[in-house]
Amino acid sequence: MRGLALVSGGIDSPVAAYLMGRQGLDLVFVHFDNRPFTSDEEIEKAKDLMRKVDDALGRKSTRLLVPHGKSQTEFARACKRNMECVLCRRMMFRVAEKLAAKVRADCIVTGESLGQVASQTLANMYVEERATKLPILRPLVGFDKVEIERIAKTIGTYEISILPGLCCTIAPKKPSTYSRLETALEEEARVDLERMAQEEADGATEIP
Repeated sequence: MRGLALVSGGIDSPVAAYLMGRQGLDLVFVHFDNRPFTSDEEIEKAKDLMRKVDDALGRKSTRLLVPHGKSQTEFARACKRNMECVLCRRMMFRVAEKLAAKVRADCIVTGESLGQVASQTLANMYVEERATKLPILRPLVGFDKVEIERIAKTIGTYEISILPGLCCTIAPKKPSTYSRLETALEEEARVDLERMAQEEADGATEIP
């Protein structure tokens, strides 16, 4: 079985990928490139984290970089600002589904841990996962931060994750923590979702 592991430059997602890989899941790493709303350093961190997870698992996985900044811009211009994190996540899942068809993946792996950030409340996770028909595996959903950091230190990703890097600067100051599916669909109707998702999927490049 193969899964698309969504990996950011943070602490959680590499640990989630590692845990699923350790269970025998074949991984394809995917990083969504948020430039110009993040830094080159953040991209390099993500690349290093993918390699480090592979090292810990003793394998070499396919690694993909997906351009995501343009979609962020379109959501910011056309949609309610407080919904932007949820819409961003839904777009990631939509694009991941397209990529999964290309690489024959069966599921999506994320580093979500219940309630840690705005996009990870139960209500928001429900709305976000409705953007794809693929199963979403969340191995860290019941972990606390200390537990996640302990695993990250064991596999050698923690030191990379805490290196300086610019987080997403387009994120709203007060993101919705209790979104509704109807609201997300209303906001998405303001943009050309299919074109945006297809452009991102077509723009994906493999990282050596």
